[in-house]
Amino acid sequence: MKILWNPWRFEYVRKVSRNQEEECLFCRLQRVSEEEGLVVYKGKHSFIALNAYPYNSGHLMIAPYAHEASTEKLPVHVLTEVFCLINLSILALRRAFSPDGFNIGANIGRAAGAGVPGHVHFHVVPRWVGDTNFMPIIADTKPMPISLRDAYKILKESIEAVLKEHGECPSGV
Repeated sequence: MKILWNPWRFEYVRKVSRNQEEECLFCRLQRVSEEEGLVVYKGKHSFIALNAYPYNSGHLMIAPYAHEASTEKLPVHVLTEVFCLINLSILALRRAFSPDGFNIGANIGRAAGAGVPGHVHFHVVPRWVGDTNFMPIIADTKPMPISLRDAYKILKESIEAVLKEHGECPSGV
């Protein structure tokens, strides 16, 4: 078995094990500027942000403003907007980067792999045929063809265009 070393995460793990977690990431993203937080869209009840540690270029996260650990505590109007923003993310990513597919999901609870277990959020990860080529396997390296700042700018513009074309809760139809 290979070991993936990521020593920068040790401080986070230590704080979590001592219950000294820093402020919730998604609550913090609501306080900072959109650019600093990589927030590409703010809705009435939820928002879309670029993942600062993406699995792929354009990896987006959708989170409600409410600090809740799971979906069953959210009112229907919030859940509806979250899923509208998932659709908006898909349409904007298609327009901006032409991916071949998407992985969409949520990890609810620490046992499920949630990195921020106290604030439910969804991931929309664009995928391309061949995006897991030999580099991650042979060289333990994941190439990212676009910077976070460039992806942020492109996706903000793409979201504006999708909203103009499809309206507030886009379905692509």
